[in-house]
Amino acid sequence: MARPRKPLLSTDRIVLAARELVDAEGLAAVSTRRLAAELGVSGPSLYNHFRTKDEILEAVADSVSAQVDLSMFENGHDRDWRTALHDWAVSYRRALRDHPNIVPVLARGPGRRPAGLRLADAVYGAMVDAGWPPAQATSIGALMRYFIMGSALGSFAGGFVDDASAYDPADYPHLGQAHLLAEQQEKVDERAFETGLRALLDGLAEQFARVTETTA
Repeated sequence: MARPRKPLLSTDRIVLAARELVDAEGLAAVSTRRLAAELGVSGPSLYNHFRTKDEILEAVADSVSAQVDLSMFENGHDRDWRTALHDWAVSYRRALRDHPNIVPVLARGPGRRPAGLRLADAVYGAMVDAGWPPAQATSIGALMRYFIMGSALGSFAGGFVDDASAYDPADYPHLGQAHLLAEQQEKVDERAFETGLRALLDGLAEQFARVTETTA
């Protein structure tokens, strides 16, 4: 009886295994030896696909960027630039929220990553097509990345302990309900993100009105 064949090693299999490892244990858990063990292959076989651990992490980061929806920026879409930017930001944050441990790698910028560059190209192109001057379109892409990445680096609500005794009213007279934040972490953080995003977009809309006035 023929022995069952092991699945062929591929770039996609390596990236998937590495992403699952990063999600579960963090960046430090990734090594070629550990990945080879997870995949049931010899360590040297990984080098046919990736030369270094850093290359693997770059590929993992790009696989997360590829999860971000860019359809709102496609030609023929009926969303205006503000709505498109909002919907894209929500999708981007969702991808980072699902894979928070890879955010430090993504925060370095797109580098040569294809999906990361497609993301930057889509946002920049949509803003220029909407009427933003190129320099300001670049700034919009940057500030959106700062905002979204920052929101994914940690939880505001999760940073408060759920022990009421930690908030002595003599020292912290306004934090009497702070111990309740942790149990409502997702709701608090989502509301904070949406509040900040809408405030940011309101400010951009005011700037855009001035831009269109000066170019009319």
